[in-house]
Amino acid sequence: MPVGPFRLAVCNELYEKTPFAESCRSMKKAGWDGIEIAPFTLQTNATELPKARRAEVRDIIVSEGLDFVGLHWLTVGPEGLHVTTPDAEVRRKSWDYVRGLVELCADLRPAGVHSGGVMVFGSPFQRRTTGGATRDEATRNYVEGVRSIKADLESAGVTLLIEALPVEQCDVIQTLDESASLVAEIGSPNVQTMFDSHNAINEVDPHADIVSRNWDKIRHIHVNELDGSYPRPGGGYDFKPVLQIAKDRKFPGWVSMEVFDFTPGSEKIVNESIAYLRDEIAALD
Repeated sequence: MPVGPFRLAVCNELYEKTPFAESCRSMKKAGWDGIEIAPFTLQTNATELPKARRAEVRDIIVSEGLDFVGLHWLTVGPEGLHVTTPDAEVRRKSWDYVRGLVELCADLRPAGVHSGGVMVFGSPFQRRTTGGATRDEATRNYVEGVRSIKADLESAGVTLLIEALPVEQCDVIQTLDESASLVAEIGSPNVQTMFDSHNAINEVDPHADIVSRNWDKIRHIHVNELDGSYPRPGGGYDFKPVLQIAKDRKFPGWVSMEVFDFTPGSEKIVNESIAYLRDEIAALD
């Protein structure tokens, strides 16, 4: 059940080769409420996942007592995808793939549910400048691409979240302010932004400040340590200021844990992190 005012979810790639149903069971047993899926964990080209398997994944999530949150790591998987390249044909194929993920996201919702689900668009290696493009040119290509799937998002009731990424990973959309400005430019209720503690490592202002001033466009929160490890005592990141804002403003979205270091093992990660997050949430005003 939700921890305090928040619904807590796990990004599933930390389970690596663990069977999907077993992963869901582990999350639920540890006390998590939802699952956020990296499409490549289902199949390299997730848009080609058969309808029967989509229904099976959807039913496993429900039967294990979890909610489906959405997708992330969108363009990891198939070779050759790049959403900001000057190569128009590669761009078209890449955005067609993202369009296919909109359908996948909708298909993984519980039967009879016709809206909901987020798509966190980070994917630094398929977004950063390439082919001699400037940052501005790449950003314009990105905006054009998002606009090309806007109608699909709105029809499916799925929300795309433009994720700001750290300097060492990507040079296209590096701050929450920049992401929020693009959301405003695109002007769709189904294109918003989100906050990721690890990916905000280069932000100049305190994280609570950037979250507060962009709150009207934030629909999702990722929690992790600044080094990409899981939230835990002594990890170094203070989650309370951002979570306090979310609590005060009655955040209706999900708080998902995304980790990049799987070496401690999935069981240790999901159990220790939720215990720590419960303590952090309990300490809020």
